[in-house]
Amino acid sequence: MTPSTLDIHLTNHTTSSHVYATISGLAIDRSNSWCLIQSDGKTPYYPPSPPTILQPVPENCAIPLPPPTQSIKITIPRLAGGRIYFSLDKPLVFLLNPGPALVEPSVTNPTDPNYHTDWTFMEFTYNQDQLYANISYVDFISIPISLSLTTSSSAVKRVLGLPRDGLEKIANGLESQSRTDGEKWGDLIVRNEAGRVMRILSPNQGMILHPSLFEGYFEPYINAVWEHYSTRDINIDTQCHHGVLTGRVNPQTQLLCIDGVEFSKPCTRDIFNASSGPFQTGSDAKRNAIIPRLNAEFNRSVLLKCDGKVPVRGTGGYYTHGVTNHYARLVHGVNIDGRGYAHPYDDVSAGEEHDHSGFVSDGGPKRFEVVIGGVE
Repeated sequence: MTPSTLDIHLTNHTTSSHVYATISGLAIDRSNSWCLIQSDGKTPYYPPSPPTILQPVPENCAIPLPPPTQSIKITIPRLAGGRIYFSLDKPLVFLLNPGPALVEPSVTNPTDPNYHTDWTFMEFTYNQDQLYANISYVDFISIPISLSLTTSSSAVKRVLGLPRDGLEKIANGLESQSRTDGEKWGDLIVRNEAGRVMRILSPNQGMILHPSLFEGYFEPYINAVWEHYSTRDINIDTQCHHGVLTGRVNPQTQLLCIDGVEFSKPCTRDIFNASSGPFQTGSDAKRNAIIPRLNAEFNRSVLLKCDGKVPVRGTGGYYTHGVTNHYARLVHGVNIDGRGYAHPYDDVSAGEEHDHSGFVSDGGPKRFEVVIGGVE
């Protein structure tokens, strides 16, 4: 069993002397109550339920980081669904709704008090069994983050993240892709008033901010996949007790039937958000096991050249089709070690290649460091 608390070292590798961290999560040892860490970096705060919506958090939970190149040690209790948020120049604003429910910053609501702030986050869970942490680009890309975990056996696991100029490189890549295929990949780029790239939205978040974005984009590829598997089998390894499941598209109903589970044709929005249309999960465990593998390989555009075997073995063929998730392609291409969640099911793999999603984990971590601003 892990200790009841965990020390985390936060290191400032930005050029700013005004960097703030806010830590949130569900306190496992307190019936999953919302928990924030106060500004001293060690005192848990469990907010009460406010009487009305959008109330300020009563305690100061913005942890100031030291100047560039320096670190601070903070302490957390066991938390599920944890996040460490970082912001430049000013603290982030968090609000409370009755419940309590924590109102977190939004990159798709221009009226959000944090919309014009430079901010980012990483994700973690620290429970009785292990620490699991990852960097995530599922919603957006902003300030580089890297992770370093020294395990119980003194091995060091790292996720290197973006280089310091990574945001600009991805922005340039998206603008180049727009010139290539005529799609508005450049609309994912959010700039500040001075014209500097502040963040880049994922396609899913971009479609929330711009509802007509990528309308009909994946449909030609989807149609080709449906035609392809109307005359041959698709075999999906669920990587659990359901085993390998086989299916085909029924030409009459236009449903993909995999071992009795039927999937309608997805649309572009379904592929990018991974939670609507045929990718909506529910009470059917077999269906829930198929969805991540099918959705991941749609995002990677490998379903026409995988010999009917899903998940695809090896990452070399990912994102090589003209119609693909070019945001994810660029994220993996620019990240120093190629790792990091670029879409919701980016952790899907055939189990033969190195981790693609960018996580570290251990049952007895000796030292955990989160670096904001990119590795040296």
